[in-house]
This record gives sequence, C-alpha cells and structure tokens, in this order.
Amino acid sequence: MELDRLKKEQMQLAESIVLKDKVTKPKLIGGVDQSYLDNSTIISAIVVCKFPSMEIVEKKYTIRENVKFPYIAGFLAYREVPIIVEAFEKLENKPDMIICNFNGILHPRKCGAASHLGISLNIPTIGVAKNKLLGKEKEGQVFIDSQLRAVALKTKDHANPIYVSPGHLISLTTSAKIVTKCLKEHKLPEPLYLAHRYAVKLKKKLKEKDSKIQQQTNTPEKISA
Repeated sequence: MELDRLKKEQMQLAESIVLKDKVTKPKLIGGVDQSYLDNSTIISAIVVCKFPSMEIVEKKYTIRENVKFPYIAGFLAYREVPIIVEAFEKLENKPDMIICNFNGILHPRKCGAASHLGISLNIPTIGVAKNKLLGKEKEGQVFIDSQLRAVALKTKDHANPIYVSPGHLISLTTSAKIVTKCLKEHKLPEPLYLAHRYAVKLKKKLKEKDSKIQQQTNTPEKISA
C-alpha cells in the first residue's frame, strides 16, 4: 500500500517536471554521488566545478545513519534525495545545475531520483546512469512507450555507454551537450567523477577511523608493576 501511494506521488510529480532550459550557460556545475558505510549509513558527496574548465570550487558532504527506507528499484529518491539536499544546503557556492548518478525521466513513471532532486531544489538536474534498466535503445536513443527519454553516450573507447536523461528544468538536447562538454579522460562527466571519488575517499577515511577506534577499544590496558 505504501508503494502504491508513492507511485501516485511520482506520477503527480512527473506532471510538474519542466523539460525546458532554465539555464543555457552555466557557470557552476555540481556533481553528486553516494557511498555506503553499511546498508543504513549513507554518505552523500557533492562537488561544485567551474564550467567549462572543471576547476573545483567547493566540496561538501553529509552522512546519515539509520536510513530506514530500503533500496527498492524505482524508488531510490525516497532513500537518497533527502541526504543530497542536506549536502546541497551546506554549499556556499550553489551550482547552476547538478549532474546526478540517477535517472531523470528514464523511469517507469517518468520521475527518477534526478527529477525528484531537481523538483526539491528547484534547480536543473541531469541524470547519468551507467546501466540501462529499462527502455528500448535505437541508434543511441532510448524510448519508453515510443517516447524519447534518454540518449546513450559513448564516452570511452571499448566501454559501455552512459545514459543521459533530463531531470528537471532542462531539455534532453541540452543535457547531452552539457555532459559532453564536462567529459575529460574519464567515462563519467567530470563533476560526477569527482563526486564519486570524493564519496569513496570519505568512506575509506571513516572506515579507517572506525577501525582505529575498534582497535583501541579491544586493546587491554597495560598494568604498571
């Protein structure tokens, strides 16, 4: 019953998605990615870059423990978007748009997590996915029920494409152009690649910290003679 309610909510949100360009010449672009310390502890990392140079301007993150909403395909927004919003609110340099490691309108109800995030923040968002979980691909375009929802971009030789879909306040054409201009030597657009690297680095540091604390706790105290 809860999922039925959320499905209806997603369909209602989909009606408010705007696929026209709010920003055509961004100065700052953010990348967002998440990593997990465990199944219920999520790190959300956001990196803001100058466009088109990709120079890093600012980095922020948020950690949330005891996340209750489980991972359910098609409902990732309810698990991760609130944490991203927390990280975004810490930024002193707000980006003109955000590239997310989610789908936008490439979603069964046309409202993926990138669209949720765009609506939540009232900011243009672009969804970038490494895998195509639904839709039919034809000549680099992805369709759902004959509707064009995403494009497949081949960003590296001998690598699978990434799938770009608009989230909110941006068109599919502009989404693809922005992602292409953000590419450097990596498969992912640079803001998203940097956010991923930052999230992984944070996870490693926190695990090392926890490990040291655990070792100290388990080390018996020395008794003076």
